[in-house]
Amino acid sequence: MEPIILASSSPRRQDILKELGIPFQVIMPQVDETIPENMAVENVPEFLASQKVEAVMKTLPQGQIIPWILGADTLVIDQDNKAYGKPENQEEATKILKKLSGKTHKVVSSIALFNGKLNYLATRTNITLVTFKNMSNEEITWLVNTGEWHGATGAYRIQGKASMFIEKIEGSYSGVVGLPIFEIYDILNEQGYKILV
Repeated sequence: MEPIILASSSPRRQDILKELGIPFQVIMPQVDETIPENMAVENVPEFLASQKVEAVMKTLPQGQIIPWILGADTLVIDQDNKAYGKPENQEEATKILKKLSGKTHKVVSSIALFNGKLNYLATRTNITLVTFKNMSNEEITWLVNTGEWHGATGAYRIQGKASMFIEKIEGSYSGVVGLPIFEIYDILNEQGYKILV
């Protein structure tokens, strides 16, 4: 199987590629995350995933054959169409969780795959609905104090302690983790990457 460059430092995304048996190396892109004006919030993850791929391409030595490069981005969008990334501190994490408590929100996960052989960038997006129970202040404080919000889009990890408060998900569990497995397989298969070996 050909190695892929993963344009992300996320341990969760790395774990998913390991589970799928896809060899990869990590190159962390330096990306200006300025969003174009008038861009629909649901299109932001796809835009940023593509930006990450392009940023990695610029770091590779000139003349080097560019292989496969995979970028990904995830955003939590509440019922008021407000987007949340990774909180910067406990206070922000608490505010986000209070906003998500007792409601259903969208998790939008996008991937961008650059095929060096065809000089072609393909993208896929997965949207999953996640419903939190109505959490008490005590439960939110406890969850924040676990520290799970660090580096977590929307201040929670579905594969962690936050799962105790999630009533249901409609869509892709791996998409909420940060790398939708169906879309990964679909995009690689379409581009001729042999994963079933």
